Amino acid sequence: MTIFHANPTTHSITGLGQTHPASFGKGGYCPAPDKREGDGKTPLGLWPIRAALLRPDRLPTPRTALPWRWLRPWDGWSDAITDPAYNRPVFMPHPFSAESLWRDDHAYDLILILAHNDAPPTPGLGSAIFWHCRQPDGRPTEGCAAQDRETLFHWLEAMAPGDAVSILAA
Repeated sequence: MTIFHANPTTHSITGLGQTHPASFGKGGYCPAPDKREGDGKTPLGLWPIRAALLRPDRLPTPRTALPWRWLRPWDGWSDAITDPAYNRPVFMPHPFSAESLWRDDHAYDLILILAHNDAPPTPGLGSAIFWHCRQPDGRPTEGCAAQDRETLFHWLEAMAPGDAVSILAA
């Protein structure tokens, strides 16, 4: 099992013997029990990596043992606390509030789904906490962890079920 170490105070993620710049929530970070929907905070904790989603028009087929699938233009993720599908993948358009995963800005060219608030999801405690591609200007996320696409793709190819990211402030 590989544990990747993410540090929102140093804005970095370390894994496979390398440390790279990273972005975290625009609202800072908080202990996972304090995470709330829409607060812009990255939840601290150890988060197993559930699966990967990739844009087929922007990345090659990965060679990874981690479960993965291609993203589709109609893929979304529910963020509505009244939605029975809260913090789950949905089809767009969706009758409740949901985030489109098919984005023009390249942030979701590669998404690693983290096991935050998912077993089962508790409405209001945060949704769509991903590890995804960092914007070129390094701007903060809505609560996710993000790093450059090339490194993330390279690390994906070394990932396997049971791997996790530890997000801790030092």
